[in-house]
Amino acid sequence: QVQVVESGGGLVQAGGSLRLSCTASGLTFPDYAMGWFRQAPGKEREGVSCISRNELLKYYTDSVKGRFTISRDNAKNTLYLQMNSLKPEDTAMYYCAARTTGWGPDPLEYNYWGQGTQVTVVS
Repeated sequence: QVQVVESGGGLVQAGGSLRLSCTASGLTFPDYAMGWFRQAPGKEREGVSCISRNELLKYYTDSVKGRFTISRDNAKNTLYLQMNSLKPEDTAMYYCAARTTGWGPDPLEYNYWGQGTQVTVVS
């Protein structure tokens, strides 16, 4: 049974930092491209950042470029998202997901999802 579990969310002041982690079990983690997504109330889920199996390919949505960094540790079955210079508009539920083929930010292409971790940025 595949399980994807996010952690690291919380309440932070604008300009602060958080590091999200995502552990995946029940799958061969190095064989999966991974992604971070977020969804704010009343908005569609958007792809924030994603990473290929071998870390050579990384994507960031324009609004987080230069502030967020995605990485993975295949030995630990863990995905990370380092978020710096946080803004109130980053407030959302953040989800981690895994996909079996290809890579990219389209949430429809992802097969396994976590339950999410809430990030709230206050000014």
